[in-house]
Amino acid sequence: MTAEYFMVLGLLGVAFFSVAGALLGYEKSISGFGVVVVATVTALGGGTLRDILLDKPIFWIATPEYLYSTYAAIIATIFFVRYLPHVNNYYFLLVDAIGMALFNIMGIEKALISGTGMVIAITMGITTGIFGGLIRDVICREVPSVMRNEPYASACLVGGLVYAALFTIEVDYIWCILGSLFTTVFLRLGSLKWGWHLTIFRKKDFKDQRE
Repeated sequence: MTAEYFMVLGLLGVAFFSVAGALLGYEKSISGFGVVVVATVTALGGGTLRDILLDKPIFWIATPEYLYSTYAAIIATIFFVRYLPHVNNYYFLLVDAIGMALFNIMGIEKALISGTGMVIAITMGITTGIFGGLIRDVICREVPSVMRNEPYASACLVGGLVYAALFTIEVDYIWCILGSLFTTVFLRLGSLKWGWHLTIFRKKDFKDQRE
C-alpha cells in the first residue's frame, strides 16, 4: 500500500471512530470534556495498542495529522448534534461499523509493512478494529460490542480473510481495501438489521435426576 492510501485510510478511520465515540457520549448524556475523552479514546485506542505490540512509534504522536482529524471530527459532531438534536442510534452504528472496518485494514497493512505473516496481520487488524470501541463501551458502562452474541470481532476476521485472499491472488490494493471494507461493514450492519448471531457454546438445562 502506498503511503497516500495508508494516510487517507487512517484519517478516515480516526474521524469515523471519533464521531462514533461522540455520538455514544451524547446518547449517554455525557457533558463537556467527557465527550472529547470518550471520542478520543475510541479513535486512538486501537491504533495505539497496535503500535505498542508492533514496537512502532505511536501513530498519532509520529503523525499529528491523525490527532487533528480526531479533534476536527469531534467538533463537527458536537455542532451536528447541537443543531440537529434528533439523532437516532442508526448514525452511531453506521459510523462505528465503517470506522472498525477501516481500522481493521490499517492494522493488517501496518503489520504486513512491519514484516509479519498474514495470520499475525489479521490478528493485528482485529485488535486495531475493536480495541478503541471496547474501551469506549467500558467507559460508558455499556456491555462491549465484542462481548455480545453478534458479529463484531468476527466481522473483522472475515474482512481480514477477504483481504488476505485478494492479496494472495495479487489483485490491486484498492480491491483488497474495498473487498475487506464492504465485507466487514456488511456483516456488522447485517447482523444488526437481520439479527444474525454467532453462537459457539450452547447452554443446556440440567435437571436433577433422581432414581
